[in-house]
Amino acid sequence: MISMWDKAEQAAAYVREKASLGDRRLEAAVVLGSGLGDLAEEIAERTVLPYRDIPHFPRSTVEGHASRLVIGRLAGRSVYAMQGRFHYYEGYSLAEATIGIRVAQRLGIPVVVLTNAAGGLDPAFEAGDLMLITDHINLLPDNPLRGPNDDRFGPRFPSPVGVYDPRLIAAAKRAAAKAGFSCREGVYAGLQGPAYETEAEVRLLRMLGADAVGMSTVPEALVAAHGRQKVLAVSTITNVLGKAPGTIVSHEEVLEVAEKVRSRLAALLKGFLGEAW
Repeated sequence: MISMWDKAEQAAAYVREKASLGDRRLEAAVVLGSGLGDLAEEIAERTVLPYRDIPHFPRSTVEGHASRLVIGRLAGRSVYAMQGRFHYYEGYSLAEATIGIRVAQRLGIPVVVLTNAAGGLDPAFEAGDLMLITDHINLLPDNPLRGPNDDRFGPRFPSPVGVYDPRLIAAAKRAAAKAGFSCREGVYAGLQGPAYETEAEVRLLRMLGADAVGMSTVPEALVAAHGRQKVLAVSTITNVLGKAPGTIVSHEEVLEVAEKVRSRLAALLKGFLGEAW
């Protein structure tokens, strides 16, 4: 059975060759979540690699995820941009779902930028807010690091404390201020999905101290922490849960709000990439 190290190395070798990277090191890996993939169209000097062509990559099956890896330059930085991610609820193991981060590690990328669409739990939030994740609560039923540890990636018992790097958060706040808006900050709760949360679950999540909830990001952050990468994570708050009892959330509404916020999120990410870290 082929190891994750070998899978990641084979995929990284394919990316190096197709993007003509040679020994050049990319500066940031960017994971573009639901409805946010259009930012990849602004990447210059780009090489586009469909996931289906990359060794060992799964395919994203969710609407709003384009299933392509784009290598190029954005806001002066060399980037590895994933147009679409993989989720536990699609049937992938969490190790499979995070292979994109493993490949970024084998390419020597030190910073990971994660974006997602999330439900707001803080009553002060509004649909369309951007929230910088400062910490997470892992409520998924599995862990991408479960099983034999490969010390070449990282230690057996990594600590995720500080993986949402304060310096990167500060840089994102500066970028937002320059673009004329501010961001919320808060704790993200990761659930397995694909069902949205019940009203009782929303009350519980608030009691636990979560400010937003979604179905991604936490496994990627854990793998990044294992591989000693630093993370900036941004949630687009597409709806605020619990404000109107009986409200039913739909994926179409999530995509609609994400589309409305897209230009502001793009400004934040490009401004962040242009900042000193």
